[in-house]
Amino acid sequence: MAKLTMVQALNQALDQLLAKDKSVLILGEYVGVDGGVFRVTDGLIKKYPVQVFDTPLAESGIVGTSIGLAINGMKPIAEMQFMGFFFPAFNQIASHLARYRNRTRGTIHLPVVIRIPCHGGIRALEHHSEATEAIFAQIPGLKVVMPSTPYDAKGLLIASVNDPDPVIFLEPMKVYRSLREEVPEEMYEVPIGKANVIQQGTDMTVITWGSYIKDVLDAVKDAPYSIELIDLRTISPLDNETLIASAMKTGRVLIIQEAPKTCSTSSEISSRIHEKCFLSLKAPVKRITGYDLTMPLPAGEEYYLVNKPRIHTAMKELMEY
Repeated sequence: MAKLTMVQALNQALDQLLAKDKSVLILGEYVGVDGGVFRVTDGLIKKYPVQVFDTPLAESGIVGTSIGLAINGMKPIAEMQFMGFFFPAFNQIASHLARYRNRTRGTIHLPVVIRIPCHGGIRALEHHSEATEAIFAQIPGLKVVMPSTPYDAKGLLIASVNDPDPVIFLEPMKVYRSLREEVPEEMYEVPIGKANVIQQGTDMTVITWGSYIKDVLDAVKDAPYSIELIDLRTISPLDNETLIASAMKTGRVLIIQEAPKTCSTSSEISSRIHEKCFLSLKAPVKRITGYDLTMPLPAGEEYYLVNKPRIHTAMKELMEY
């Protein structure tokens, strides 16, 4: 198996999907000739000139076109250049894409995947480092996926395209090229809605996802505790079974996210664990999050993002509660 970056793994998955199924299409701003802003679709328009095409700079139009294509039997994969750019398309996503199956009483499914680079850590400009995955999770009818490794990226993307319903596929920019991993050449799926228990432990459960997996792994290795580390993989639907079983096993839970704290994914996870595991907990669920403000510009980014000292402090407080 070759060791690939996340960008390479995603490109390989898209290449294989386009080759296997002529109803799969890729559309978005610069996804064709330029290969996308992060080159995830690099080279695909040359191999599949009918299935890959550039669009105007109009996110609402991209999603609206994808809805029309899906109604007519196609499987569009749309790209938003950055997470902060999806807001012009929000009406199409929330009012139409997510509702069409319910609106037609299950007679029409929309197998649309919207790929969105997300999160910070690359010293980007405003609107380029958003962590608003909880907004999508609030919308019934959408599945929300966020891989953290090249292996998961390929498997989850293939599973998302094969899913009959719309999927928001979030790609943490920080890990696009920062790590390599062995990725099978053949097509495979990583199941949507199933978290990954990266390592077993007995003292504490640490839950995170996306861009923070590598940083949290480094912090866990230095911690003098037995840590059970869980990569969420899917924001919606949450893997309740895995999360609750781990919380009941360890009795202590730490949730780490990049997004702001209020009304976030960590809020929902914390609430579910307290509802189901209250008598098994040895301490209240603890959260380390971003602050309730916009991601700072590059000079202030490091003060916003979670770091190893914050993680170690939170672990110590949980163990000493």
